[in-house]
Amino acid sequence: MLNQIHIEEITSLDANTLHSLSELLCRVVNEGASIGFLPPLEEEEALGYWREILQAGIVLWVAIEDGRIIGTVQLHLAQKANATHRAEIAKLMVDPDYRRKGISRLLMQAAERRAAAEERSLLVLDTRSGDPSNHLYLSLGFVEAGRIPGYARSADGELHETVYYYKRLTYAGDLL
Repeated sequence: MLNQIHIEEITSLDANTLHSLSELLCRVVNEGASIGFLPPLEEEEALGYWREILQAGIVLWVAIEDGRIIGTVQLHLAQKANATHRAEIAKLMVDPDYRRKGISRLLMQAAERRAAAEERSLLVLDTRSGDPSNHLYLSLGFVEAGRIPGYARSADGELHETVYYYKRLTYAGDLL
């Protein structure tokens, strides 16, 4: 399955890509993913999000199979003078029909390679406690840094704990 999937960096968003990303975002949020939106997520709200995403310091990748976007991840390169050594992983999502096939791992590897190429020595991310993504991040060498109770609200009003992770990276010339 993975040999049919390729990871591509997105540097501009045409109408088809915007539509595909919006469909993906709606699908994963409406299936229960905790990525900053609440279900039911409508396409217009998703389109608004994607229209604004490509900014300085944000790198976006998609996983594609047969011309269809089935996953995505973002790398947010910290821009502050005291933070140029770090980056944040954001909005890792895979279409529910394609989960548990290694796509998230491929997307994360692309983000890590870029972070190292950008001479970032620290990656950070957060995810809802109890979600399957916690296992993925641990398997990729991320370390739990802490938990915040009641951090994210679900559609039913319940508050969920989030887990913060970090990972130290090395790159050519790294002195860490």
